[in-house]
Amino acid sequence: MGCQYTAGNAHGSFLGIDVGIIHFLATSSGKTYPNPRFFKTLPRQLRLLQKRVSRKVKGSANRKKAQNKVSRLHEKIANIRKDCYWKLAHELCDTAGTIFVEKLNLIGLARGILGKHCLDAGWGQFFQILEQCCFKRGIFFLKVDARKTSQICPNCLTETGKKELSERVHSCEHCGYQTDRDVAAAQFVLIRGLAAVGHTACDAFRG
Repeated sequence: MGCQYTAGNAHGSFLGIDVGIIHFLATSSGKTYPNPRFFKTLPRQLRLLQKRVSRKVKGSANRKKAQNKVSRLHEKIANIRKDCYWKLAHELCDTAGTIFVEKLNLIGLARGILGKHCLDAGWGQFFQILEQCCFKRGIFFLKVDARKTSQICPNCLTETGKKELSERVHSCEHCGYQTDRDVAAAQFVLIRGLAAVGHTACDAFRG
C-alpha cells in the first residue's frame, strides 16, 4: 500500500478509491468514510416546506415565498455538500501523489434500483471536485474501468462473484484474504490503476 512509483505524470504514493452506498468511499489503504446522506440532514424541514408550497394557490405571492424557502434550503444543502467534498478531496490529496478512481456510468446508476442513493451521494460531483483538487495540487488523477471491481480478490486476483449489498466483508475462498468489501474494491481499483500506468502491485500489497 505504501509503495512509491514514478511513471510519466504518475508519481508518489498511489491510492485507489471506491465509492459506495454504506461508505461514501473507501481507500486502498483501508480507510473508510461514512456516507453523509446530505438530503437526510434536514428532511423534516424540507418536507414541511414542500407541503406548504403544494397547499398554496398557484401563482400567488404566498406560494412564491414558500418556493423561495425551499430553494434556499436546497442551496444550503448544496453548499454543505460542496464544502464537505472539497475538504475530503484535500484530505485525500494529502495522502498520495497519484489517485485512481472508478470510471462510473453515473447515468445508468441513477436509473437503477439504488438511483436515489446514488444521486444523494453525489459521486459525480465529488469526482469532479477531486479531479480539480488534484490538478491544483499537482496530484496525478486517473479513472479506471469500474467493471467487477467488487468481484475480484485484490490479493490473488481470483473472481469471487457478485456480493449482496448486505455482505460487507470480502472473504476469498481461494487465498483466505479478508477485509471490508469496499476496501477490497478500492485495492483492486489501485491494481487497475497501476496497470494503466505500466506497473503491477508490489510485494507489500500482497496479503
